[in-house]
Amino acid sequence: MGDDPRAELMTLVASVAEHLRHEMDLGNPALPHVPAPSPAPAALDASPVSVARAPEAAAAPIAAPAPAPASEQSRGERLAVLADRARVCTACRLHEGRTKSVFSRGSDRASLVFVGEGPGYHEDQQGVPFVGNAGQLLDKMIVAMGFAVDEVYICNVVKCRPPENRTPNPDEATACLPFLREQLEVVAPEVIVALGRHAAENLGVAEPGRRWRGEWGTWQGVRVMPTYHPAYLLRTPENKRVVWQDLQAVVKAMGRTLPSR
Repeated sequence: MGDDPRAELMTLVASVAEHLRHEMDLGNPALPHVPAPSPAPAALDASPVSVARAPEAAAAPIAAPAPAPASEQSRGERLAVLADRARVCTACRLHEGRTKSVFSRGSDRASLVFVGEGPGYHEDQQGVPFVGNAGQLLDKMIVAMGFAVDEVYICNVVKCRPPENRTPNPDEATACLPFLREQLEVVAPEVIVALGRHAAENLGVAEPGRRWRGEWGTWQGVRVMPTYHPAYLLRTPENKRVVWQDLQAVVKAMGRTLPSR
């Protein structure tokens, strides 16, 4: 050995290791398998440890808002839905001859409502109540009371024209009453004018064998004035005077005054 035994030893070890590697490369089976030294562990990262997370569940789709309950719908919306139902109603035989369902005209916020019997020929053709001669007379009566024609609400007991303009049969009126009831509940008028005995009977303010015209009654707490139908006045114009008295009583009950002539 030389002066530096440690250096000579390191040289010897390196020579032996090189020889062993050479023999291993040649595939010498006599040599044991020497596993390669494992690499030194990497230094710990000072940064926070990342924790794998389970994939988040997909967000549920946003459902369309449910239709507003009837109490939250506007009056116009509720009446439009009701009119659509009346348009396709087949609850009684009157639908068989129907050209158009006749639902209403006027304001859905009216303080005064007129209820007639049923549509005639012109109403059946146009789908609007009181547009014939009787309707023209009714409009004049409304204006004379101090109301604009589009300020009141006008409808009928039945929404389809009875054959030959006859009075609706009891079963026909009964089938249609749910429409009338809901119309009046939605509009919520201060006063109702029942035009003709049939309308008065179906509003519960005309009893058989008793005087009915000009006698105040009530329907679900709403005051009702029954009077003659405009079509009847066209045949008996002498009764216009008493009808005008009834309408004057309505104006007074509503706290209004007649327009000056």
